[in-house]
Amino acid sequence: MQSDQLSYIPILLQFLLAAGFVVGTIFVSGKLGPKRKSAVKGKNFECGIEGIGNARIPFSVKYFLVAILFVLFDIEVIFLYPWAINFKELGMEGMVKMVIFMLLLLVGFFYIIKKKALEWE
Repeated sequence: MQSDQLSYIPILLQFLLAAGFVVGTIFVSGKLGPKRKSAVKGKNFECGIEGIGNARIPFSVKYFLVAILFVLFDIEVIFLYPWAINFKELGMEGMVKMVIFMLLLLVGFFYIIKKKALEWE
């Protein structure tokens, strides 16, 4: 094998170790452990409160929209952190690119505010 291919062996070993751990844990938990089943043990239980009604109630689309917007603007921080670390090395070109990036995010944010996507009804 070439040296480039040999450098992937630790990754392969780590993947096999992780997969083996998962399979082993599932196997051991299925074979070991208590097997006592009862009607009380099989009942649904949530935070000490008896389950009442159907759990499959529809959620508003606004809930999912706010969640996606949160993830979108949270990813922004992921891009800001490396830029802040390498600020001096990037120079003026890096500053211009980050200003463009921030302006695009601001345009998106103002669009979201205009569409009232963050307002609950």
